[in-house]
Amino acid sequence: MDDIPLLALLAVLVVLLLVSGFFSMTETALMAANRYRLRHRAEAGDKGAKRVLGLLAQTDRMLGAILLGNNLVNAAAATLVSVITITLVGDDKWALGLGTLAVTFCILVVSEVSPKIVGAAYADRLAPPLAFLLTPLMQLTRPVVGVINLFANGLLSLLRLKPKHYEASPLSREELRSLVLGARHLLPGKHQSILVNLFDLERITVDDVMTPRTAIEAVDLEADWEEIAAQVATSYHTRLPVYRGDLHRIVGILHLKRVVGLQQRELLNRETLEECLAPPYFIPAGTPAFAQLQFFQENRQRLGLVVDEYGEIDGLLTLDDIIEEIVGEFTTSTPAGGNRLVWGEDGSVLVDGSRSLRELNRKLGLDLPLSGPKTLNGLIVEYLQDIPESGVGLKVGGIPIEVVHTQDRSIKTVRLFRPAPREKR
Repeated sequence: MDDIPLLALLAVLVVLLLVSGFFSMTETALMAANRYRLRHRAEAGDKGAKRVLGLLAQTDRMLGAILLGNNLVNAAAATLVSVITITLVGDDKWALGLGTLAVTFCILVVSEVSPKIVGAAYADRLAPPLAFLLTPLMQLTRPVVGVINLFANGLLSLLRLKPKHYEASPLSREELRSLVLGARHLLPGKHQSILVNLFDLERITVDDVMTPRTAIEAVDLEADWEEIAAQVATSYHTRLPVYRGDLHRIVGILHLKRVVGLQQRELLNRETLEECLAPPYFIPAGTPAFAQLQFFQENRQRLGLVVDEYGEIDGLLTLDDIIEEIVGEFTTSTPAGGNRLVWGEDGSVLVDGSRSLRELNRKLGLDLPLSGPKTLNGLIVEYLQDIPESGVGLKVGGIPIEVVHTQDRSIKTVRLFRPAPREKR
């Protein structure tokens, strides 16, 4: 190499460092590229994305080619620096040592750290063109890489390791939920809320969203006919459970549209009312809400009665109850304003003891515990280990609560106070 000009040697060294940087950037960009975005682009016909996915499907060969080229280039650069050092200052040990330090610094800065930072920062954009350049190199080095991988796989076998082809690991439900929550700048707020509610729907059961037994409006066939007729005429629901004497003795479900014509012709009586009943649909307590949504669809039902292990009625569930868990409250079966939950000017609100804790949390922005009882009455009784008298106050989860009225061994009315805002640390 004595006949080669020094400038030519320096130019070759620069080229080697840049080629080494290409290999480093390629390795980082291909491994850091978003597999899901690449798969989406490939399905849309992007050839570059398809090429990248093809390389990732044979990770051992891809990494073998990259590392082979990178190590060869780095070794050549180190040798060339030694030649340049000898040409300039001779073969003294201190000179060769300084040359080694210099080439190490150049490789780290120019060929390793900088290219990898760029490759990681722009992985999705750089991966397709870099894969295009790497593909022919893989074909050229295929025999050598095959031999290297043979020895590498033999070593891994001795260590009892069985590597698999690299694939994007599937995201768990919680990871997907976090992904949606982190996409605030990409999704409208309402869309994001619906998606998050869909994930949460997997974790709740019908017990969390049903109307409790004490709050069910139903028709008792053993009541006076005038009372039954008035209830049917003034009910704000479209379907009513019908029982005989006791709510646990359900006879059927009455669709009020079926009796409108009979009422107009004055033909409605106990017998004709019973003829209009549809068979009741029962739901086992603890059924996941999402599964029940599918069951409603499969059985063409919109209303069901939740029963415990003894067949006793626990509550009533409608299709609307589940849908509102996904999209939020969109309809009501009570008079305007009769079902509203809003804080008063004094920072308090009166609520029924049978109110669902999930509903209170959603509508009032509270954080009442949901791991135990489902209703406010159950939460207070569990907390106090007793049925309290009127006027008793307590604090649950930082929320002040006052028992306003108790009757028949249950809490009828409760006053909730808006909790003080938590200080940000």
